Amino acid sequence: MSGTTSGFEQARKTAAGLAYSPGFGNEHSGEAVPGALPVGRNSPQRAPLGLYAEQLSGTAFTEPRAHNRRSWLYRIRPSAAHPRLVRTGNGSLRGAPFAETAPDPNRLRWDPLPDPAPGTDFLAGLWTLGGNGDAARREGVAVHLYAADAPMERVFGDADGELLIVPERGGLLLRTEFGLLAAAPGQVALIPRGVRFRVEPLDPLVRGYVCENMGRPFTLPDLGPIGANGLANPRDFLAPTAAFEDVEGPVEVVTKFCGDLWTATWDHSPLDVVAWHGSHVPYVYDLRRFNVIGSISYDHPDPSVFTVLTSPSDTPGLANADFVVFAPRWLVGEDTFRPPYFHRNVMSEYMGLIEGAYDAKRTGPGGFVPGGGSLHNMMSAHGPDRETFEQASAAELVPRKVDDGLAFMVETRWPVVLTAQARDAEHLQDGYDEVWQGLGRHFRA
Repeated sequence: MSGTTSGFEQARKTAAGLAYSPGFGNEHSGEAVPGALPVGRNSPQRAPLGLYAEQLSGTAFTEPRAHNRRSWLYRIRPSAAHPRLVRTGNGSLRGAPFAETAPDPNRLRWDPLPDPAPGTDFLAGLWTLGGNGDAARREGVAVHLYAADAPMERVFGDADGELLIVPERGGLLLRTEFGLLAAAPGQVALIPRGVRFRVEPLDPLVRGYVCENMGRPFTLPDLGPIGANGLANPRDFLAPTAAFEDVEGPVEVVTKFCGDLWTATWDHSPLDVVAWHGSHVPYVYDLRRFNVIGSISYDHPDPSVFTVLTSPSDTPGLANADFVVFAPRWLVGEDTFRPPYFHRNVMSEYMGLIEGAYDAKRTGPGGFVPGGGSLHNMMSAHGPDRETFEQASAAELVPRKVDDGLAFMVETRWPVVLTAQARDAEHLQDGYDEVWQGLGRHFRA
């Protein structure tokens, strides 16, 4: 059933009291009961406190140490102690490969998702816009949205990829195998591939975006000439401290595997990890901590300078997926058209708005609004709308702080192929192309 006021208050109280372990890519560790974490070895003959030792590998054993992601979990029962999984309905969730529609070269924009039916939890509220790649080959990305008003009574795990959750309306309490995370609008939470979790809304209605990364795990981009500091700082990523559920009784556990949902009813909660250590861990990050790097002379920098996280591909510099944020920043460029420039890109771009306005797109009905999104597939010409172009071309170039909005972009090497539900959605805007009409001829020979 949908969450009650007292349920939301209890979830908020829990979220407010959480403690974290800072650092991206660190070897974190935690124990909810003193003495539960073995010392000096990963798999002793008898694990402490009668627990089971279990390794969770997010990368292949032999990947380079710098790229290797794995964690050791010390749990009340091993994950292997579960019954047979059976297929269950996917609802509005879809998986790669995406073949319901032909790849679309048009510029597209959607209004926010409609409010969910009462009693919709996070998993039931996932709605797939599209994606690319192939989950079975561990490549590509999917774009989902969510809208929910009820806590999850079941537990979910994604074998296909890691989930980058971007709240836009209302906060979330995420109960994971590693402990608890809270994420509010302006923050993102990442659940690694295979990690099981449950979501509790912190508000009567929650809404947002999910980037499912099926390729190599997200990492921080190299800084190159920027130097040792800047962009997303590792210390601002927060991993949970250990917490566990010792629950006996039927618990539904849902797994996403090669695009489809499978379910089994366990006789205990899988969130029963009493201690753990490793680098394959969930985390939360505040996008307002992003250290924006920009021009202090002229021209608008390429949006790659706003990359928070990147999923590399087999080609250096060509990302399976980049997660980019347009955070508050100063604009000071001289003789410079300061909004994002007109562009045709070999990469495909999905953009969402968390709050406020984006400085190249108008807001209001039929515009780019929080909870909405736009898709510009590869080589689709895009850029500021007519109103923005006219204002920016005539603006007095005094230093100006852009602090009235927070937007993000998922950029990927392949076209984003729409699901049929996204192509036919009532909240798909008509006439998006019209925002560029009226960009008249100004040429003077």
